[in-house]
Amino acid sequence: MHANIDLILTLTGGLAAALALGYVTHRLGLSPIVGYLLAGVVVGPNTPGFVANRHMAEQLAEVGVILLMFGVGLQFHIRELLAVRWIAVPGAIVQSLCATVLGAVIGWGFGWGWSAGLVYGMAMSVASTVVLVRVLADHNDLHTPTGHIAVGWLVVEDLFTVVLLVLLPALFGGEVANPTGLTLALILTALKIGLLVAVTFVLGGRLIPWLLGHVAETRSRELFTLTVLVMALGIAVGSAKLFGVSMALGAFLAGMVVGRSDFSLRAATEALPMRDAFAVLFFVSTGMLFNPRFPLEAPWLMAATLAIIMLGKPLAALVIVLLLRYPIGIALAVAVALAQIGEFSFMLAALGRELGVLPDDATNALVAAAILSISVNPLLYRLVNPAEAWITRRPRLSEWLGRRSALPSPLAEDEERSARQRAVIVGYGPVGRTLSRLLRDNEIEPTIIELNLETVRQLREEGWTAVYGDAGHPDTLKAAGVDRAAGLLLSASETRNAEEIIRVARDLNPKVRVLVRCLYLRNIPALRKVGADGVYAGEGEVALALTESILRELGALPDQIDRERERVRADLFAGAIPPEAAASPGSSLAAGSGPPAESAGTPVVTDGTNTSDDKPQSVDNVAEPGVPPPEGA
Repeated sequence: MHANIDLILTLTGGLAAALALGYVTHRLGLSPIVGYLLAGVVVGPNTPGFVANRHMAEQLAEVGVILLMFGVGLQFHIRELLAVRWIAVPGAIVQSLCATVLGAVIGWGFGWGWSAGLVYGMAMSVASTVVLVRVLADHNDLHTPTGHIAVGWLVVEDLFTVVLLVLLPALFGGEVANPTGLTLALILTALKIGLLVAVTFVLGGRLIPWLLGHVAETRSRELFTLTVLVMALGIAVGSAKLFGVSMALGAFLAGMVVGRSDFSLRAATEALPMRDAFAVLFFVSTGMLFNPRFPLEAPWLMAATLAIIMLGKPLAALVIVLLLRYPIGIALAVAVALAQIGEFSFMLAALGRELGVLPDDATNALVAAAILSISVNPLLYRLVNPAEAWITRRPRLSEWLGRRSALPSPLAEDEERSARQRAVIVGYGPVGRTLSRLLRDNEIEPTIIELNLETVRQLREEGWTAVYGDAGHPDTLKAAGVDRAAGLLLSASETRNAEEIIRVARDLNPKVRVLVRCLYLRNIPALRKVGADGVYAGEGEVALALTESILRELGALPDQIDRERERVRADLFAGAIPPEAAASPGSSLAAGSGPPAESAGTPVVTDGTNTSDDKPQSVDNVAEPGVPPPEGA
C-alpha cells in the first residue's frame, strides 16, 4: 500500500511540477522542455520540499524512452533523408565526430578517462528534435530548404544514437578487456541485431499491418491505441529478453514497421499523445539528477561543455554547409538550430551511467548545458536574419561566404510543388468527390482526409493525394498540408470536432479559407465564431430548394422567385455567409477573397466523413457503385 501511495505521489508531484513550470517557460517563449527539467530539479533530492521517488520516476521514464524511440521510427522517412543526403549525412558525421573528439578531450582533461570522454562527446553531439522542430516552425522555416536540411541532419544524428544505444553495452557492459573479446562481442551483437531486424521486418511487416487493420475495423479508438502501445512495448521488451539488445532499438524498429503501413499517421495522432506524457516523466527524472550547486562547484566543466555545444558544434556545421556551397543564410540557420542538446543526449548519458562509464559530474553538466542551450536557442535563431543582412552589406565577405552551388538543389522539386495552390478536403462522400474534381479541374491540388482505409487506398491508386487519419488531430492536418493550403473544406454534414478542426487550422495557417458544411442551421453561429469563412447548412439549402420549386409550380415569375429566395436566404442564413462573399459571386477559393456564392436554389448533397468511431458518419450517407462507403456507413 505504501508503495502504491509513493508511486502516485511521484507521478502526481512530478507531472504537476512539470505542468506549472512547463507553462511558465512556454509563456516566456522558451521550450517547455526547460520547464520539465526544472520540475525535476524542484522535486529532486537536491532541493528542499517535496521529494519524489527517483527509482520509481526512472522506471516510468523507461516507458518514455521506449515510446520516444517508437515515435522516431514511426516518423522516420527514408525519402526525406535521401532528398538531403548529400549535405545531411556528411554534415552529421563530421559534426558528431568533432563533438565526440572535443568531449574526449574534456574527459581526459578532467580525469574521467578516454572512455567516459567519448561517451560524453557522443551525448553532446545530438540535438533535440523537439526543440529544433519548434524553433523552425515558430519562424516558418520548417518547410523551407533550411528546415529540410536541419531535419534530415537530425535524422542522421538520431540514427547514430540508435546505433550507439546498441553498441555501448557491447563495448562497456561485459568482459571485453582484450581486442579478441571486443571483436567477438561486437560480432555477436551484430548477429543479434540482424536477426531482430529480420524478424521484425519480415514477420512484423506482415503481422502488424494485418492486426492493425482488423482492430481498425472495430472503429474503437481505445482498442487501436491499446494495440499500438502493446506492439511498441512488446517488441521493445522482446528485443531485450529474446535478442539481448536494447529496448530502444526494438521500439525504433517497431515504429519503422508501423510507419511503413497505412496506419502510420493514425498511430502518431491517436497513440503517441501518451508518449508525450511519459516523455515528460523522462525529462523530470533527468532533472532530478541535477545538483543546483554544481555550476558553482565546477564552473570550468560547465564552461567547456557549453563552449562545445554552443560554439564548437555550430561552427562545425557552418563550415560544412558553406564548404558544400550552400547560401550563407541556410548555413547560419542550420548551425544555430543545432546548437543545443536534448532527449537523446540524456538517453546516452543515462546508459553511460548505468554501465559505470560516466561520472555524476558529467550528467550534471549535460543537464545544466541542456537547460541553458535550449533556453537560449530560440533567441539566437532570431539573430540569423540580422546576421545574414550584416554579411550581405559587405560585398567581399558576402561573395566569399555566400557562393551558391552550381548544382541544382535537391529540394527544388519539393519547393515548386509546395508553391502550387492547395486545398484540403475533409471527407470523401458525394460532396467531397464533387469538390475534389472541381478543384483539380481549376488547377488547385486537393488533399483528402478520410478515416475509411479502403477509400484512402483506392484514392491513392487513382492518383489522388489522400491522408488516412482523424482531421481533429493537428498532426493529421499538418500531414495534409493545411499550413500551406489556400482552403480547408469540411464537406460532410456532420464532421466530428468541426470547431476544433477550424481552430487548429487557424493556428497552423491564419490565412486559410475555411468553408464548412453542417446539417442544422443552429450550428452556424458556433462555426462562424471559431473562424469559418462560410457555413452551409443542409436544412437551409433544402428549404431554399423547396421554396423555389413551390414558386415555380405556382407560376411565379423569375423576378418574384429571385426576390423570395433572397428573402428566405436572409432569414435562414443570417450571419452564415460574410457580406463581402455574398456581394462577390465570382470570388474564388484560390484567390482567397471569400467563399464562393452558392447557386440559387441548389441543395447541398450530403455525404459521410470521419466522425466518431462508434456512430454512423452521416444520417444521409449516399454510396456510389464501386466506391467504398465512408467509415461508419
